[in-house]
Amino acid sequence: MKFYNLKENDEQVSFAGAVKQGLGKNQGLFFPTELPKFSESEIAQLLAMPLVERSVKILHPFVAEDLSAKELTNIVTDAFNFPALLQPISSDRAVLELFHGPTLAFKDFGGRFMAKCLQAFCKKEAVTTGVEKKLTILTATSGDTGAAVAHAFHGIDNIRVVIMYPKGKISLLQEKMFTTLGGNIETLAIDGSFDDCQVMVKQSFDDSDLATTIGLNSANSINISRLLAQVCYYFEAVAQLSRAKSDLNSIVFSVPSGNFGNLTAGLFAKAMGLPIKRFIAATNANDTVPRYLETGEWSPHETVATISNAMDVSNPNNWPRVEHMLKSGIVPADCVSSVSIDEEQTQSTVIQLAKLGYISEPHAAVACKALQYSAQEGEFGVFLGTAHPAKFKEVVESIIGQPIGLPKELADCAGEPILSVDMSADFAQLRAYLLAK
Repeated sequence: MKFYNLKENDEQVSFAGAVKQGLGKNQGLFFPTELPKFSESEIAQLLAMPLVERSVKILHPFVAEDLSAKELTNIVTDAFNFPALLQPISSDRAVLELFHGPTLAFKDFGGRFMAKCLQAFCKKEAVTTGVEKKLTILTATSGDTGAAVAHAFHGIDNIRVVIMYPKGKISLLQEKMFTTLGGNIETLAIDGSFDDCQVMVKQSFDDSDLATTIGLNSANSINISRLLAQVCYYFEAVAQLSRAKSDLNSIVFSVPSGNFGNLTAGLFAKAMGLPIKRFIAATNANDTVPRYLETGEWSPHETVATISNAMDVSNPNNWPRVEHMLKSGIVPADCVSSVSIDEEQTQSTVIQLAKLGYISEPHAAVACKALQYSAQEGEFGVFLGTAHPAKFKEVVESIIGQPIGLPKELADCAGEPILSVDMSADFAQLRAYLLAK
């Protein structure tokens, strides 16, 4: 299968090319030339499989040109070595917990899959050419991507990872999970917003001399490998539901949305035949998409800092993929709605969930509240739990008025020093830094 540039359609690359290149010409996003479509009987067979076996079947059509079934199985087995758990909240609500990986966030699925793929492709290229190239992974994070990417690539030879994040705008424990590793992981605390960080990533790709010199790549959700990995946990959620429900056509997913990679993956799953009725894109005060769907005008405002900081994105990079699917008929145009949830509503939902016996963090609470607003009679709602509540320990404790413990993954890094370099939101400074090393 080939992947084409949504801005420059004549640019087509293989899966390996899309993974290694990250972005296409003119900052275009890569998109598969076709999405495999599974029949109802094939879907039923897939839902009966365990996570790894099913995921190999889902992903193989996308990667067959570059990875054998055995190679893909090895990659998926290594990458998805933790569960996605569906936890009931009420008779018609459940949360899909995606934070049982090594960095306690949903980004572990995509980050680990991408790292394993890129490592495999680099080894193959080295064998073919006799030259072992060095790569620089440059990525921006609003919280959880940084940790997932850092841990996925930590210690891999010939791959340098540079992670930018908005200084003072992510939780301390989120920051500690990726700024304390050292080695081939470098972190830059940017005096600006996440959107500023994204802009500098794009400027780096536009600078062909820089990109060639340092072997530039990105591990943001703009990288197609990240998105394909995330498709698999939507299938896992429906598989778990299928064991308890006979009617799978009433499932609604409420997705906490920042850069919109998570929603993009869900739409891929629906287009491939997974029985999902519709999606709710839940945003915080950074409401570019809800306003766009209502007015038809794309008008990002200045990014607002919220307690659901991983969603503090005003100009989401993945929206062109979503819009392409909606406008081209790959998925029904009416299968996505969007709701903006404010801070007071977020906090009250964390409290409501705690009273039901479920400790949540702000991002899942945004999705839960959006589901409450948008649910229709007869629907079964699943909202995504994208991070462990302990990653937002101070915020959650202040809302619910009770202490929460630290998992080992956070306890191990909580006392470590932060190794970040402070930097202005200035591309010239970033360029000089990247070339200096």
